[in-house]
Amino acid sequence: MTAATPPLTTPTTRVLTWCLHLLVVGLLALAAVRAVTSGSPRAAAVTAVAALCGLVYAAGPLLPRVRLSRRAAAVWLGAVGVVWLGLLAVSADAVWLAFPLYFLQLHLLPRRTGPAAVAATAAAAIAGYAAHQGSFGPAMAIGPALGAAVAVAVVWGYQALYRESEQRRRLIEELTATRAGLAAAEHTAGVLAERERLAREIHDTLAQGLSSIQLLLTAAGRALPGAVEVAAGHVEQARQAAVDNLAEARRFVAALAPPALDGSTLADALERLCVTTSARHPLAAHLHRTGTPGPLPTGHEVALLRIAQSAVSNTVRHAGATRVDLTLGRLDGEVILDVVDDGTGFDPRLVSVPDPEGGGFGLAAVRARVQDLGGTFSLTSAPGRGTALGVRLPLPPSADSEPEARP
Repeated sequence: MTAATPPLTTPTTRVLTWCLHLLVVGLLALAAVRAVTSGSPRAAAVTAVAALCGLVYAAGPLLPRVRLSRRAAAVWLGAVGVVWLGLLAVSADAVWLAFPLYFLQLHLLPRRTGPAAVAATAAAAIAGYAAHQGSFGPAMAIGPALGAAVAVAVVWGYQALYRESEQRRRLIEELTATRAGLAAAEHTAGVLAERERLAREIHDTLAQGLSSIQLLLTAAGRALPGAVEVAAGHVEQARQAAVDNLAEARRFVAALAPPALDGSTLADALERLCVTTSARHPLAAHLHRTGTPGPLPTGHEVALLRIAQSAVSNTVRHAGATRVDLTLGRLDGEVILDVVDDGTGFDPRLVSVPDPEGGGFGLAAVRARVQDLGGTFSLTSAPGRGTALGVRLPLPPSADSEPEARP
């Protein structure tokens, strides 16, 4: 309350502190006034000691060291007690000051020392009052003892409530910090997920499209100047590829389905991919359907189309193949996509780490798409033996139970 030191000052504690100050000042003034008005021969001494006690008491709230150090507070409290004993020696009215002293001692002293100091103060008050009365009776002990008991109960109850309040405050702060951390983590995860989505879309659309345009323009340059019509055909195909990729870019920025899936099934989109690839490049691309693929969830269709586009583009650019076969089907609650070419093949163990200069993001993007949907991915290849890429995606029960229909 007065000097030192609750860990956290609140409006309630400040009000209680001022009430205690006013109580001490009022009791000191009462002792001095009663001594003067009663014509006591000790009136001057009572007034002087009461004034001294008030000065010593006022030093506690005014001195910063008393507010910050428990030891300094104990020394100050001892000085107040000594002056109070002096006042008790000359005035019986000083016994009433024992009550605010109880609160000071319980608040400023350690939990084990405080009750002992309260008991000693109560004993001194009883003895002093009995000395002034010239006799002792049980009634003289009831007031100080009852006041001490009330002070102990009030202070300990307040401290228990304060500890509980502090614990709740810390829990609320921890909860707030945890929520803030969770919100930040979710924001970061969302940013990373969106960045990964855009990276995959850019690789599977713009990067592949630009690569196709580059190949077509290179072919057009080789056809000139002798075969102008052939070169013009390549240029027209490159222009159409640019148009298609511009549409793709607008769609994935808006997080919409690919244009190839607008109003059509995945099988139709893969069929068009084969036709376009065969028309633009010296490569025979074919789609085979097994089972009854039927309607698929949009997320599955988008992922499988992007995977097929990436695989076919890699075949065009790197495999040196003459044929690529895509197989789409459904089996045992899974949708299956296989992409097989007759190209030069490679050693999967020697696949380079993706980098901005050399590329190599395709397989990583395929794996990420498959993992996002809880599927499995397989890659089989060897130098001179072509490449086979396989994807299996589990279907949700609703999709798996839909009536089977051939697209």
